[in-house]
Amino acid sequence: MPTMDWQKSSYSNQGANCLYIARTSDGTIRLRESDDPDVILRTTPAALRAFLQALKAGADRS
Repeated sequence: MPTMDWQKSSYSNQGANCLYIARTSDGTIRLRESDDPDVILRTTPAALRAFLQALKAGADRS
C-alpha cells in the first residue's frame, strides 16, 4: 500500500480518539482512528458524503 498523507479531523481534540482521513490516488477515501491505526476503512467520496448528511439530518431532529 502506498504511503498516505493522513490529515486529522478538525473536530478531533488533542487527546486520544482522533479521526484521520486520507485520499488515495484511485479517488477513494481512507479513514482510521488513533486508538487502532492499523484498522483502515475504505469508502468513496459519495458514500462518505451521504453518511455525513444522514448524521447531520439525525442531529437536527434531536
